[in-house]
Amino acid sequence: MNSTSILCPPFDLEKATAKVRAAENAWNSRDPQRVSLSYTEDSIWRNRDSFIQGRDAIVKFLAGKWIRELDYRLIKELWAFEDNRIAVRFQYEWRNDNSQWFRSYGNELWEFDKDGLMRRREASINDVPIQPQKRRFLWPAPGDRPESHAGLGGVE
Repeated sequence: MNSTSILCPPFDLEKATAKVRAAENAWNSRDPQRVSLSYTEDSIWRNRDSFIQGRDAIVKFLAGKWIRELDYRLIKELWAFEDNRIAVRFQYEWRNDNSQWFRSYGNELWEFDKDGLMRRREASINDVPIQPQKRRFLWPAPGDRPESHAGLGGVE
């Protein structure tokens, strides 16, 4: 499935999986404007301890995020779905401006409108410092995770 226009609720396994991969690819672009177009104009987010509403706020939040989280690379994995909701687990790697690497672990709950735009996103995220040699997400960034690169599967 290539067209996001067909990724509207109700979700089945194929559409939910494609929706998750499309979101992963958008976030790996590190383009706040591109990412924001997947959300309703008045989308509501909880991201860690931040509460965000609307596309303009999403763009501002993401622009700041990718200034702080350098060399960001993300993998998302479908956890569960039903009707217009999807649950995702994810990991991403990034470094700060002191070259300390982190792997961030999290879960997201997504709710979509009838047109497939996300109207609600709730993300719980924890950061763990890692040594550079422990990195697993090594494809060129920004950019999509290559199809040949493993997903999260059973990794911790």
